[in-house]
Amino acid sequence: MSDYLDEIKLAVIHGSHKEIEALVEKALNAEVDPDQIVNRAMIPAMDVVGQKFSQNEIFVPEMLASAVTMNKGLDILKPILLQRGAASKGKIVMCTVKGDLHDIGKNLVIMMLEGAGFEVIDMGVDKSVDDVIAKVKEVKPDIIGLSALLTTTMPEMRKVIESLQANGLRNSVKVMVGRAPLDRAFGEKIGADGYGKDAAQAVQLARALIAS
Repeated sequence: MSDYLDEIKLAVIHGSHKEIEALVEKALNAEVDPDQIVNRAMIPAMDVVGQKFSQNEIFVPEMLASAVTMNKGLDILKPILLQRGAASKGKIVMCTVKGDLHDIGKNLVIMMLEGAGFEVIDMGVDKSVDDVIAKVKEVKPDIIGLSALLTTTMPEMRKVIESLQANGLRNSVKVMVGRAPLDRAFGEKIGADGYGKDAAQAVQLARALIAS
């Protein structure tokens, strides 16, 4: 079994998106447990990718290639895992805030989070405070991830957190923020539970917030 898992892990690390589907199918045909493929191959692979990215050994194109590879493999495994009722690591709502249409970074974070075993609800871009509050009430996530690339839209993050408080929801959900113009000090200032500067940090932060 380890040979199949090692092949899948290396394929994800190297971004071998053309080979991953055949490798996953081969492992399933050999009766390798889908949970093992995810938890012992794909998630560890993305952890390696995240570490390499944080250490500037690889850059966004390589990380994106690995994330795409992992997602192609997950597309095969998800129906099986859902049928089994496999538990997710946590539920996360993601969006860019009102006035911000930039979604490349958000989409990469989503792929990394899904690869780490989280259930992610992607609200898309340019979401108002009311949109976010309504979605929180509807799906009851563990975490909200707010993204902003423009400095002019950063105040919207504070408004979301203030509205969560006003609606009695703040204690039931964690808030993490990210993208280029932000920093840790800004996150602390607006009352967020954490700040991630990139997709790799977002995964680490989500794990820490779920565990806290």
